[in-house]
Amino acid sequence: MASAWIWSLASVALVGALSLAGMVALYLLVRDLRPLLLFLISLAVGGLLGDAFIHLIPEVYRRNPDPVMTPLGFLGGIFMFFALEKLLRAHQHHQAGRQVAPVGPINLVADATHNFVDGALIAASFMASWELGLATSLAVLLHEIPHEIGDYAVYVHAGYRPSHAVVLNALTALVSLAGALITLLLGGAIANFTRAVLPVATGGFIYVAGADLLPELQKQTRLRVTLLQLAAIAVGTGMMMLLRLVE
Repeated sequence: MASAWIWSLASVALVGALSLAGMVALYLLVRDLRPLLLFLISLAVGGLLGDAFIHLIPEVYRRNPDPVMTPLGFLGGIFMFFALEKLLRAHQHHQAGRQVAPVGPINLVADATHNFVDGALIAASFMASWELGLATSLAVLLHEIPHEIGDYAVYVHAGYRPSHAVVLNALTALVSLAGALITLLLGGAIANFTRAVLPVATGGFIYVAGADLLPELQKQTRLRVTLLQLAAIAVGTGMMMLLRLVE
């Protein structure tokens, strides 16, 4: 049991550190993201939708194949984040001078939920065997690296300073540790909770990409820009498909 704790916490910490490394490198090397923001937002759209439809939805159905409750979970997540954005916009209306768009906090909530589940999955896998734990950790790492870079772009697009975007990504990475710790403490009792929140996180990613990011990309109508956007979306989706094939 002690080895499961050591392996789990070490793996979650390593996955968090390595996935953040790409985003930190982007922050250090590119001080002005504005010329790249259109490409990065398009990449984030492909990554979010690819993660949702290629990774998360099959995983949710594997855990709960109920043909009624599982789709309701996805829809519940979408509607929950729709209501959250409404609340944030109403709050902004009373906060003069606030510059952060609601998509920033919404993505933060969705990503924190997803990271909690990732930490729980890693810990549960190590409790079964160290081989399964290592395989799960590698799978999480492979999709987290491009995901963190996309999150960084979303936060900057929403109005956060790049340094604040780095901090937000680091904080969501800490949520993975919380997921691992709670799973190690509670064991199988946490399984039903992660099964319930995973569709919510999936709905959040679909909502952020479809309701907040794609409308921003629609504002640019030039053919060259549209082709660039489609190429970047294809790259983001293609990375998720490639990761699915090698997992």
